Amino acid sequence: GGCDGEWGVLLGAGLPAPTVEVDPQAPAAIAYTSGTTGRPKGAVHSQHNLLWPGISSRHAYPAVDGERHGTALALTILNMLVLGPLWAFLRGTTAVLLERTDAVGLATAVRRHQINRITLVPTMAHDLVAHADVDRADLASLTQTIIGAGHTPAALRNAWLAKFGTRALVGYGLTEAPTGVTREHVDRPMRDDGAGYPLEPVRVVIVDDEDREVPCGETGEVCLAPVVEGRWAGTWTPMLGYWNSGTATAETLRGGMLHTGDLGLLDEHGQLVIRGRRTEMILRGGANVYPVEVERVLLEHPGVEEVAVLGLPDERLGELVAACLVPSGSTDPQTLANEVIAFCRDRMARYKVPERLVVVESLPRNAMGKVVKAELAPHFDGP
Repeated sequence: GGCDGEWGVLLGAGLPAPTVEVDPQAPAAIAYTSGTTGRPKGAVHSQHNLLWPGISSRHAYPAVDGERHGTALALTILNMLVLGPLWAFLRGTTAVLLERTDAVGLATAVRRHQINRITLVPTMAHDLVAHADVDRADLASLTQTIIGAGHTPAALRNAWLAKFGTRALVGYGLTEAPTGVTREHVDRPMRDDGAGYPLEPVRVVIVDDEDREVPCGETGEVCLAPVVEGRWAGTWTPMLGYWNSGTATAETLRGGMLHTGDLGLLDEHGQLVIRGRRTEMILRGGANVYPVEVERVLLEHPGVEEVAVLGLPDERLGELVAACLVPSGSTDPQTLANEVIAFCRDRMARYKVPERLVVVESLPRNAMGKVVKAELAPHFDGP
């Protein structure tokens, strides 16, 4: 066609390579955080940071012949460049930008384009598993499926394996990193609540409120730093800072580390476990309650499709544990609520059991598919 002809002319023009010098640490893009717990902040990233994920992945797991990478995530600057076309180009592979992200649209595109690598958010993975018109043959070409940008319940991963015959891998990342900093290893131990192991260039450190490193197995703030030895030493760098926010930058980038604001721990194998956002931790009567921990238990109940746990102000206890449930069937809301409370009491400490519970049709989500918990509080207005 015309485009092929023009491309051939361009390749044959014999133009000299550009001689422009580019500072690898010069600002190149602003990527905004999802803003699920407050106002989105603009993370300024360097030229180096936009290239690093693709280059490092090429060395960590080389591309294979015929590799086709499907981009189903919202086309933000990081998804569009770092995890989409740029990531594929740096690996010397093909990028396929998907027009539809509903279950049938995703399955059709994977089958038509024979996509073998794809990254999904949990909602997309859930819809593919649940849809009756999507079967194993539709996704037979996939050799690697990564689920990120939110908590991925073990039940969802097990359902994916049962339906499609392949493991869906999980990882952990954030806009300021940029993107993923841990990933699952198929040949290393993996726990149901695990978020994977640190990528080779990244060191994960868990610190207390005084920024002191805590022992293995203890919960604290998840911090990231570059490794200082070996082939990857100094190759990972965090964002340059937040756009027009020196105070937030100083708070996040201190002590030579990126303070993520997430709570988590490293287990005896070095695997990261995320407990939730530091700002979302519920302090009930002096005891810490991690919403993600409660959500995992709630999702084990067969009548619960989706859930979000948050803290509500309480005059006596400081905060109460509250939960919004999306039912998986047509059970009476009050009956479901009573069943879920009894279910939780058998599986967790009494102070962690939700004291306020409402059943809703859906959870509010942003463009990235993440639940916006700030919009849930009105559901609990009134007695």
